Amino acid sequence: MGSVCIEIVEGNPHLRSLLGWHLQQLEYKIHQAASIYQAREVFLSHQPTLVILDADLADSDSIEFCRWLHRQDQPLILMLSARTNESDIVAGLKAGADDYLRKPFGMQEFLARVEALVRRKRTPTAPAFLDYGTLQIDLVQRRVRFQGEFIDLTPQEFSLLYVLAQAGGVPLSRSELLRRAWPDAIDNPRTIDTHVLSLRKKVELDPRQPNLIQTIRNVGYRFNMEILNTHVSPIPNKLVKERFANQIPVLS
Repeated sequence: MGSVCIEIVEGNPHLRSLLGWHLQQLEYKIHQAASIYQAREVFLSHQPTLVILDADLADSDSIEFCRWLHRQDQPLILMLSARTNESDIVAGLKAGADDYLRKPFGMQEFLARVEALVRRKRTPTAPAFLDYGTLQIDLVQRRVRFQGEFIDLTPQEFSLLYVLAQAGGVPLSRSELLRRAWPDAIDNPRTIDTHVLSLRKKVELDPRQPNLIQTIRNVGYRFNMEILNTHVSPIPNKLVKERFANQIPVLS
């Protein structure tokens, strides 16, 4: 847990010190602040993963500070408060708090909530949809829309296109593409060439002079991200009408 930094913003010095001590026993890195002014300075200096925020600070508006935190790099926020009205809890959660703990609370419950929030940060939810402008990849239904039209891809073509696009324009070798895009170990790198050729027939205006999936000499292939910002479809209009008349989804 030593890599996780936590900021404690608490007006009560005894409680602030007690919380910090218990968290340090779990090997969290701890920084403390007694006011909103100090809290801003600490946050900007240390960029904590989790901010434990006293909602009852006397010197400023904790709710507004919570909104400010949420607009930053979206740290996790655990709000502590002696206020027990439902409206106060709702206000804190709407301001960006990830959890709300009422005072007084037991130390074991406090530590459990901290650990639960940290686990959430460490295991982010995988995206279900990738948007590259004129290219959208639906990872759940395994469908691809390019230039506003669905493209009928085989499962392996889908995986290859996804890996190339996710690389963000960085060239990938044939062996790297095999490792990332193929479910089984394959020793023949030329398998990539065959699938790239079939993929180009579906997304390129002229597969013999490809603009989207480019060959990089002595390396492999790269996805041309720049073309995604253009408004000219790389697929001939005739092919668009024929291929996408029924907007056939990708086979899963």
